[in-house]
Parts: sequence; structure tokens; C-alpha cells
Amino acid sequence: MNSTARKLLAELVGTFLLVFLAVGAAVFGISAKVGADGNGPGNGVVGVALAFGLVLLGIAYAFGPVSGAHVNPAVTLGMLLGRRMPTNEAVGYWIAQFLGGILGGFVLWLFVNSFGVTDYTGALGTNAYDNGAINMGGAFVLEVLLTGAFVLVLLLVTERVAAPGFAGIAIGLTLTLVHLVGIPLDGTSVNPARSFGPALFAGGDALGQVWLFIVAPLVGSVVAVIVWRLTRSSVEEPEPLVAGSERE
Repeated sequence: MNSTARKLLAELVGTFLLVFLAVGAAVFGISAKVGADGNGPGNGVVGVALAFGLVLLGIAYAFGPVSGAHVNPAVTLGMLLGRRMPTNEAVGYWIAQFLGGILGGFVLWLFVNSFGVTDYTGALGTNAYDNGAINMGGAFVLEVLLTGAFVLVLLLVTERVAAPGFAGIAIGLTLTLVHLVGIPLDGTSVNPARSFGPALFAGGDALGQVWLFIVAPLVGSVVAVIVWRLTRSSVEEPEPLVAGSERE
């Protein structure tokens, strides 16, 4: 398998793992009662937020040496606009990421519809606005800000002058933080592939509203690149890494 194929496979598998494991933490247990007596708490908002951060942390160090472990079209857009990767490679990443998200959404759907598993989110872990917690305008601004913060941190901590070996930790913790803020409001996207995959199989309102959770994170990525260019600590071209490991 050549280098390009390995990168695309890493992005597909990484995005699948992010959706299945992290969104699955919400679907399978955000409000579940666990334990022999059924009185134990489920994952809750904090548990799901940690799931996203921990999964990304693992993916970053596992697949960082192969593809940079973007696993997020908004991150890839930031890397493209930051001149860290060519356009044709970015397009390949986007295709692989959306396929990974779709595969993850399908496996979640399979567990709920064929394996007798309860969906504790009621909508396959999809994102939503006009849900009583936030309206459409608020969700758009929220996703722009959360994605902007996440991509900005990622761009800054993966520069040559940063401590690249620790970049995955900062990135995972930042993803945890943005989920702590966003989950109670719109479920938190900051990742178009994460949102599209489950929405495709949930259908209904989730699929009708998924456009916002594709567009707003991409806008947030553009904002992050603008701020990064104004605040970066070096004029050197940064390393094209996410996890801080050397790519082939």
C-alpha cells in the first residue's frame, strides 16, 4: 500500500473510531442507569465529553505518524488554508473522513436497530438546533466559536516552535472542553463528518438540520486560520502534524 492510500485509510478508520466510540458513548449511555441495581449513573455530559477527548488523543498518537490524524473536515480545511497540505490531498481526506463518519453512523444504527441496544440520546447522537436549549442562529455562532477555538489550538500547538510531542494532549483536552460547553446546547459538532454520519441514518429533523453542523464548523475553521496568522509565534512554516510525530 502506497503512502497516499495509507493516509486515506488512516483518516477513514480514525473518523470511524471517533464516531463509533465517542458518539457511541452518548448513544449507549449518556443517561443510562448502570450497575446490578440499575441505580448507577450513566456517562453524562462529562463522560461523553471525556470520551471525545480521549478517543482523539488515542487517534492522534496512533495515526498522527501516518496522516496527521485530522479525522475532521474542518481540521483539514484549516491545514489546507494554512498551506500545510495540497488541495488534492485535502479532497482525498474529506472523502475518507465522510466515509468514516458514515460507517460509524451505520454501526451505531445497527446496534440500536438490530442488536437490542437502547439509544439514550433518542436520535443516534445527532446534533440539533431549535431544541429548547438554543435556536438556529445561536447554534451557528456556537459551532463557529467552538470549532474556531479547537482548530486554532491545533494549529498553534503543531508549529515547529511548539512542543509537538505533547500536541495530542492539548488537542484532546481542547476537544473535551468544547464538548463540555456544547453538548447541553446542540450536542456539539465541530466536525462535519461526525455530524453527517449519524444524521444520515437517523433521518428526519436530524438530517434536515445537519447542514448547519457542516457549514458552521467550516466557517469556524476559516476564522481560526485568520486568528492563527495573526497570533502565531513564528514565521517559519509549521510541521504538517497533529499528534507531533514525524510523518513518512
